[in-house]
Amino acid sequence: MPLPRPAPGTGRWWVVGIVGCTIGVALATWWGLASSLGRVTYTDTGYKVLDNRSVRVEFDVHRPDGQAVTCRLKALDTTFGVVGVLDVDVPASSERSVHRVAVVRTASMAVTGVVDRCDPVGQGR
Repeated sequence: MPLPRPAPGTGRWWVVGIVGCTIGVALATWWGLASSLGRVTYTDTGYKVLDNRSVRVEFDVHRPDGQAVTCRLKALDTTFGVVGVLDVDVPASSERSVHRVAVVRTASMAVTGVVDRCDPVGQGR
């Protein structure tokens, strides 16, 4: 069974459409990579409620070589209200990824501990 052919005179528009889509995909890929490479990222790896006044938070920080980072940890209650906050400094080193453990003191019983954000030193919000 032969494939259908485009109507006469529409071949040029098919080429324009394919080239336009290819350029759009290339630009979207470039923009996505450019906005994420070299940025500080973090991963929550665990938490443990120690008692009514503290929660232990474990996390990994991924950053460019030699970049000092400050991470803000939060302890949350059952209604997702913040009951404790701690800023943790991660000093500059040659390691791109580091694992940290910190204890967040709380005003009341927490049910979870999370990393709110990690910012390069001198670029906090």
